[in-house]
Amino acid sequence: MSYLSISFSHKNTDIQTREKLAFPNEENKDRFLKQLLDDENIEEAILLSTCNRVEIITSVESTAKASKSIIQKLDNYSKIGFEDLYDRADIYENDGAIHHLFSVASALDSLVIGETQIVGQLKDAFRFSLSKNYCEQNLPRALHYSFKCAAAVRNATSLGTGSVSVASTAVAKAKEIINDTAGVKALVIGAGEMSELTIKHLLSAGFDVVLISRDTKKAQMLADTFEEHIDVKEYSKLEELLNEIPVMITATSAPYPIIKQEMVKECSFERFWFDIAVPRDIDDIESSNLMIYSVDDLQDIVNSNMSLRAEQAKTAYAIVNKMSLEFFDWLKSLEIEPVVKHMYLKAEEIIDKKVEHAMKKGFIHKDDEANIRKLCQTVINEYLHQPQKKIKSISKDNQCDIVVGTLQSIFGLKSDANRLNSHNCDKFKINE
Repeated sequence: MSYLSISFSHKNTDIQTREKLAFPNEENKDRFLKQLLDDENIEEAILLSTCNRVEIITSVESTAKASKSIIQKLDNYSKIGFEDLYDRADIYENDGAIHHLFSVASALDSLVIGETQIVGQLKDAFRFSLSKNYCEQNLPRALHYSFKCAAAVRNATSLGTGSVSVASTAVAKAKEIINDTAGVKALVIGAGEMSELTIKHLLSAGFDVVLISRDTKKAQMLADTFEEHIDVKEYSKLEELLNEIPVMITATSAPYPIIKQEMVKECSFERFWFDIAVPRDIDDIESSNLMIYSVDDLQDIVNSNMSLRAEQAKTAYAIVNKMSLEFFDWLKSLEIEPVVKHMYLKAEEIIDKKVEHAMKKGFIHKDDEANIRKLCQTVINEYLHQPQKKIKSISKDNQCDIVVGTLQSIFGLKSDANRLNSHNCDKFKINE
């Protein structure tokens, strides 16, 4: 088994490419994951799709074959072209895949370093695959450790504080442009998680928030969660509001643009629109006194954010490096434990067999059985104590797999150890 991660993010793609690669709903994700797992070379799979990245996280038999298969299926889905996707893709194998996963979970690979949403999005992607039985053992182990790593980074640094999300970055840009936000209205389109985060930051920045969504009931429920008044409008008012309000931030999950050229009228005042949805909510529009910012256009604030957080990021990467190594040590220890356990179980079987045989032959009396068993167990425990310590120390050795395989073969433990390992899979907590 090998770990394989194929990544498309703000680092290697533009927003137009990410729009084509985006998986906007669970039906699309489910269909794609099923197609991946139809390939007998791909054992487990998780799909993470956000406004800034698409990550295919897998455990596979052959990384070379699986990489081509995954990218071919992405080409079938996106129609971008196999060669283009293959050239753009960041492909990580084994150690690199785990290091990349831990970096993503810890928000070190995000557009905004330290943003707080990514670990929740990764947990949601993990839960989805887990609920569908698309991952069973290898990926749950890796994801569990990635959440542990993300928690360690949060506890050791201040990367999770301040303006650390695409939504907060958009609001920060709007506040920088407007300067005095008192009495200035900001329109938010959508009633999902990103919109909730956007409203929170807009209110903190002093804007008066107007909320609109196709689902007015859901929008009102969201508005009611805030102490401050949120003005909820019917979706039929969208075009009118677009031409009345100076600031607009849209973050819907629509698979196509919802704001088009014909909806936009010329206005005497300046308007600033922020499209933080992928696929984009705003079509290519030209109008005087209108500035449109997409996710990629927020890079100037992101660069400033990165320079301020550079020292903290060094600490975070040190944690990621350390825990990536620890993860593989832990994996090796999981291989060792069944071998050690079965050495003792085999010894117990021999004791049972020999004691029963001795009693049948009349070599020992029934009254002495318990004491003789204890004596045999003491001998076995003392005899195996040193080999057990040595075997456990081997778990950190590069030759671990060879040594374990040899031991399994010599003692006839291989099938038993594998059976134990498969039935002894750890139960992982997602929300650490």
